Amino acid sequence: MPKASEIKKNMAVEMNGEAYIVRDIERSVPQGRAGGSLYRMRMYNAATNHKIDETFKDSDMLNLADLVRRAATFSYTDGDEYVFMDTEDYTSYNLNKDTIADELQFIAEDTQGIHVVLVNDVPVALDLPGTVELDITETDPSIKGGSATARTKPATLSTGLIIQVPEHISTGDRIKVNVEDRKFIGRA
Repeated sequence: MPKASEIKKNMAVEMNGEAYIVRDIERSVPQGRAGGSLYRMRMYNAATNHKIDETFKDSDMLNLADLVRRAATFSYTDGDEYVFMDTEDYTSYNLNKDTIADELQFIAEDTQGIHVVLVNDVPVALDLPGTVELDITETDPSIKGGSATARTKPATLSTGLIIQVPEHISTGDRIKVNVEDRKFIGRA
């Protein structure tokens, strides 16, 4: 049983006998609480997609729900449904666009390391690798002599995500992006 401070986004917790997927976590440190942090979590019921907001102290113990992570690859879109295929048994998993909107900014056709999260054999979320490789589709021209640690400029990636990159990076380059903090790591 992990503490509330150890819970991460897209983990499944069990409350009142039902599984909830954690979609967003806000940490706050109220004044006068003798150093205790509070974690406000926005969670969605895995079966009904009903949203709840709960606040926990950093030392509160939470039960993890039984979930299965299956390695998958992005296959195709069908309206608002995104279809992922299991890499072992070729089962297809449909996920609604609204459910995985944040993750879609990091998924290209060749993205490796994607896992579909299943609760009671129902796909409820995506688990992405720590870093992904994406192509830059648009950015200002590179500056000759610009160093890797100098100023940055905005760059639009192949998925539509906009991040800051060093001035020496140009359109067409393939880069590594940290998924959690949405930052440039280096060239791929």
